[in-house]
Amino acid sequence: MSPQPRIGIGYDTHRTKPGGPLRLGGVDVPSEYSLEGHSDADVLIHAIIDALLGAAGLGDIGDHFPPSEEKYRGIDSMELLKTTLGLLDDAGFELVNIDATVIAESPKLGPYKKQMAERLAKEIGLDPSWVNVKATTNETMGFLGRGEGVAAMAVALVVERSDG
Repeated sequence: MSPQPRIGIGYDTHRTKPGGPLRLGGVDVPSEYSLEGHSDADVLIHAIIDALLGAAGLGDIGDHFPPSEEKYRGIDSMELLKTTLGLLDDAGFELVNIDATVIAESPKLGPYKKQMAERLAKEIGLDPSWVNVKATTNETMGFLGRGEGVAAMAVALVVERSDG
C-alpha cells in the first residue's frame, strides 16, 4: 500500500502588547506592538506546530511544550518547530506542504508573506513553493478587528515515510 496522506489543522491566537517588533514565521515585522505569550508568541509558528502534530496524531502544542514549563519561557518558536519536526520524523512521517493564514488588522503583512514562507521553508527543509503564507484582516470585527490580538491558522499535509 502506498503512503497515505494525513492532514492536520492548527490555530493559535495571542494578545497584543505595546512595543514591537511583531514576530511572525520567524520574521520580525516592524510594528507598534508585539505579542504576549510564554514563548516568543509567534502565533504563525504555533499554528503550524499544531497542524503538524495533528496530522501525525501526536496531540497538540500544549502536550509537548506546556506553558507551565519554565524552560519554554521566551524560547524562539523556531526551536519548538524544529523539535516538532523531530517528533514527526521519529513517528515515521514526512512533511509534504504547509498552507497558513495570519489574521491581523495591522500592520499590513503583504510585504512580509514571501519572507515568512521562505524562512519557514528553509528551517523546515522544504522547497519554498511548498510553504504558503497568506494574510487577512478581521474586517474590524471582534478582538482581532480591534487590534487586541493576532491569530493564525495552518494546514499541514504529511505522509508516512515508505521506509517507516
